[in-house]
Amino acid sequence: MKLQDNFGRKHDYLRISITDRCNLRCIYCMGEEGIKLLDHRDVLSYEEIIGFVKFLAPLGIKKLRITGGEPLVRKGVENLIGGLNEISGIEDIALTTNGELLAPMIDKLMDNGLRRVNISLDSLKPNTYKEITRIGNLNKVLQGINIALKKGLTPLKINVVLMAGVNDEEIYDFLKLTLDDPIHVRFIEYMPLDGHDLKWSKRYLSLQVVKEKATALGFKLNPVEGLIGNGTAETWRIHGAKGTVGFIHPVSNHFCASCTRLRLTADGKFKPCLYWQEELNVRDTLNDPPALTNLIKQGLAMKHEKHLMSPGIENQEQGYVRCMAQIGG
Repeated sequence: MKLQDNFGRKHDYLRISITDRCNLRCIYCMGEEGIKLLDHRDVLSYEEIIGFVKFLAPLGIKKLRITGGEPLVRKGVENLIGGLNEISGIEDIALTTNGELLAPMIDKLMDNGLRRVNISLDSLKPNTYKEITRIGNLNKVLQGINIALKKGLTPLKINVVLMAGVNDEEIYDFLKLTLDDPIHVRFIEYMPLDGHDLKWSKRYLSLQVVKEKATALGFKLNPVEGLIGNGTAETWRIHGAKGTVGFIHPVSNHFCASCTRLRLTADGKFKPCLYWQEELNVRDTLNDPPALTNLIKQGLAMKHEKHLMSPGIENQEQGYVRCMAQIGG
């Protein structure tokens, strides 16, 4: 069996959510009150996750990303990374984190094989960061970034969700991060992926504004190829910079045609697409290879050609039924 959908896309990348819990309450991810959390019994064990990846690896899955919620709030995440590293065929394991818990955990994460991390950081200003995260501490994130650079946890990527009237005045500050350090800043368009955020389009900005800002500042952007884990990002380097600038524009310029991602949610649902609501229960088939094979085939057949997010549309059709923390981003 090949991990190929009805549109000819071959899938080699699995994003694994290991928890729906998070130590922050980011405005684009969930409401201020948080979400109804899964019961611990409903969350896949590390053994179940490893078993699922062992099944998929011979079928073509090579790249893994550990997500949440916030994955570092779950105890023993380093043991999961160690177990996944032992699976034949897995070539790359990355982790996406908000960075607040990273500094004290870096050594044991790296000792178990983690070599790459993405840090979600939407502001370099303490007050704005607090506004976005509601309860965050920027100093902890910056400490995690500095230690990660010193330890060689690279390429180190910083994911910035660009929001009109919130952090769009910080474009220069983020561009500047790439000049002297091997930091890869990726600007991401604001996406309508949560029912609580009904006015998302008022925060939406096309990433063209970043390119215009860079040009106005006199930064010459040169295209870059070959960055590890580049995925859906369009990547550029300011002339002479050690790092890069990436653009991920799921709304203004759909990358669905080149999507190679599949998802496993914390409660064991195989999800072919972040946007659409279709998902299948993996846990019931983990000990039944023929049934699991059929489930994977069914999931691939469900994958849509594209999502329906578009700029400037206030009340569009929503494919999602769970917020980002519940899906795994």
